[in-house]
Amino acid sequence: MRVLSAADVNSSMDYASLIEALEDAFKREIVTPVRHHHTIEMPDQADATLLLMPAWSDAKAKGTSKDGYVGIKMVSVYPDNEKKAQKPSILGTYLLLDGATGDIRSIIDGPSLTVWRTACASALAGKYLARNNCSDMLMVGTGALSEHLIRAHLAVHPLKRVTIWGRTRSKAEQLATSLGDLALEVDVADDLEGAARNADLISCATMSSEPLIKGSWLKEGSHLDLVGAYRPDMRESDDEAVMRADVYCDTIAGATKEGGDLVQPLANGSLTLDAIKGDLFDLCCGEQKGRTDDSAITLFKSVGTAIEDLAAAQYIYEKTQ
Repeated sequence: MRVLSAADVNSSMDYASLIEALEDAFKREIVTPVRHHHTIEMPDQADATLLLMPAWSDAKAKGTSKDGYVGIKMVSVYPDNEKKAQKPSILGTYLLLDGATGDIRSIIDGPSLTVWRTACASALAGKYLARNNCSDMLMVGTGALSEHLIRAHLAVHPLKRVTIWGRTRSKAEQLATSLGDLALEVDVADDLEGAARNADLISCATMSSEPLIKGSWLKEGSHLDLVGAYRPDMRESDDEAVMRADVYCDTIAGATKEGGDLVQPLANGSLTLDAIKGDLFDLCCGEQKGRTDDSAITLFKSVGTAIEDLAAAQYIYEKTQ
């Protein structure tokens, strides 16, 4: 059994290669039971969330379990951790098992695996949905995922400029400094609307309960990547953004039940299920082409799926053998 720490994951992962591994995973037969999603009521802070996300290679579809894996991610989300305990809001562990015997092959740091696979899933969607020549990116949010999102999108798109907006300017400035090794123009914005109106690609990774990005701000040809707002009562975009855009998600079953950016418009009639163009399965398998018009506005909603975790865990485990 191999234990892979956050340092092991961060030193061995590669954005372009992981994007390719995720694309391959969405083409394969992988079993993903509905995730276990439990609310933990907290008396003196925001309620916490416990997530259990299993997945395994479909031995019946393959005809064998040889070389297959079973994985499960256990994640806790405590929104107030940073301000109350100076700890990350998201903590977790990934168990990778042998598909034939059930032996534990690896225990992998959950938060690092999660940020890598989440960022690369957004970049994979952007490969199909953002314009090939998009050069100006806006990053909304300054948490642990934000730097990964910028670097993952850069692995797919010829970005020349990144603008960062956060509720706390000092954190946005810290993020800008951490990108100093990139051949990019990096700015910090105080005017979110102005930055959004100029962006070809907008990526949001926040815990906002109120829309941050308005549909009226989106210019023709832009792509909106919504990664935060993981609960039905949270959202990062308004109804107009959804109504103006060609809407896609990582998995229709998950995103239409868990992420407020789709759940709320579906509930109020601003969006219908039939209006959702497709998910990553459709895009990767060629059932949907994604962007076909440079003037179209596209929107991708991510809530995460166990397929991404299993693919990332398999990738890092095999790479570090």
